[in-house]
Amino acid sequence: MTLGDLKKAYLDKKIPKDVYIEKMFELHKQLFAYSKFIKNTDIERIEISTSTVIVTTSEEIKLIIDEVDRRLAPVEILNFGSYEKSETEMILQLAKDTTTVFDIGANIGWYSLMIAKRLKNAKIFAFEPIKKTFDYLKLNIKLNSANNIKPYNLGFADSKGQKVFYLRKTQSGSASMANIQEDKGAQKVVCKIMQLDEFVKAKKLKVDFIKCDTEGSELLVFKGAKKTILNNRPIILAEMLRKWSAKFNYHPNEIIDFLKSAGYLCFIAKNKRLKKFSQMTDSTKETNFFFLHPIKHKSEIEKLS
Repeated sequence: MTLGDLKKAYLDKKIPKDVYIEKMFELHKQLFAYSKFIKNTDIERIEISTSTVIVTTSEEIKLIIDEVDRRLAPVEILNFGSYEKSETEMILQLAKDTTTVFDIGANIGWYSLMIAKRLKNAKIFAFEPIKKTFDYLKLNIKLNSANNIKPYNLGFADSKGQKVFYLRKTQSGSASMANIQEDKGAQKVVCKIMQLDEFVKAKKLKVDFIKCDTEGSELLVFKGAKKTILNNRPIILAEMLRKWSAKFNYHPNEIIDFLKSAGYLCFIAKNKRLKKFSQMTDSTKETNFFFLHPIKHKSEIEKLS
């Protein structure tokens, strides 16, 4: 029985008061169970109000939990203790306080908020095409008073216009321009997309860092960002999964080759160090990869390799 069911049963006189009190107390014990449980995680506290549940991390970043989304960053931290820790640590080692960051596929804002918290003078552009997820992103930005984050309800690809995205309500982080999980119940959401190069030109920006996690369409994003990559040589963090890129008819090695043609080297983050990576194989376990230019980022490579 849920809390609500128990209370209704008591009010309807289906269970006596003493039984109701005992059963409710057993459920209330979970409050203390969570207090003990989060000691071994990157979560500092959990706040419950009449409208929301808010998780605050050890970095004092506040994140609203969606009650149906089972793979949000704060839920992942509850489940596994941390969220993409190696990648987060490496970003914070590579990004400078005056960095202009593009967070492409920002979801509810984990990376944007982490960078904004640590680097007060950084300029962060957070892009999230799914309207519902974008609304959570804006709420989290407001909740954290992260005034150096500018959110955009927009996606990037190698073309411009309207595009159908496939959204699983229980997993917003897997929203993609392809039905990557072959979920027949996935909701089709029409979103605005454009080329990153067009956005950069219109806003007259110089990009220093790109984080790209678009659930399989990363190569399309980079093709639409070719001029920016060649002209600005930003540090790049990209998610690359064979099973997702296959839905877009390419292999992750094509991203490595594409960026190699622009002069980039590929790395993985391990134990707070950069380790060179050449080609993805069927045995590759890593899913997030850093790309640095050996000339522009020479000092970073020497320091962290």
